[in-house]
Amino acid sequence: MDGVPESHNGWTFLTNHARVLAAIADNRSARIRDLAAHCRLTERAVQKIIADLEQDGYLSHTREGRGNTYRVEPGKVLRHPAEAGLSVAALLSLLAQDDMGRTGLGTGDPRS
Repeated sequence: MDGVPESHNGWTFLTNHARVLAAIADNRSARIRDLAAHCRLTERAVQKIIADLEQDGYLSHTREGRGNTYRVEPGKVLRHPAEAGLSVAALLSLLAQDDMGRTGLGTGDPRS
């Protein structure tokens, strides 16, 4: 989880829940410490977000040794009525396309 941006004050387009979910989708065995650093949140905030996501069925985990492996539920539909019908997979796909464009891995064209 390299390339952590500098801290930011003010509003943002994505919620902390979306950031944590996307970070977990990128690394299903990430430690809470690493997720917190990547998302610029406290470890306690990440723990609470993971609990929220698990409680509502967006995420589950299995214990493997001393760590967890997470499973994102890609078919789960987003909660807000404005995103009615949009799945977690669709959201993560949009975020992954954006990330590919920023890192030079993609073409930068969201249609490709």
